[in-house]
Amino acid sequence: MLLFTFDRSAGHHVDRFGSDFTLSPLTDPQGVARAVCMYLGPGGVVGRHETRLGQLFCVIEGEGWVSGDDGEAVAISRGQAAYWAKGEVHGAGTETGLTAVVLEGDAFSVGARPLP
Repeated sequence: MLLFTFDRSAGHHVDRFGSDFTLSPLTDPQGVARAVCMYLGPGGVVGRHETRLGQLFCVIEGEGWVSGDDGEAVAISRGQAAYWAKGEVHGAGTETGLTAVVLEGDAFSVGARPLP
């Protein structure tokens, strides 16, 4: 067994594409899949950019918004997730703070129940 930390202090600040968040790796980016924990503080944003692989954004704390190719902001909160296909332009943000586990890869499909 290996125990490790993935809290905010273990991560690094990201500011590409006008972003403002902390990214803490859960796995090393080997092959075509990786997992990270993303911490967005109050007013934090993931600037709009194109995905290199499919991306599953799972909110585990807080609330905010996500957007896809159309740029429309859609509310998202704890217990909800957004999936962006490879090549999709996307972004996310929060007014109050948000923590998400993000899975990236091309070898998985989403099997969850869609939101109404």
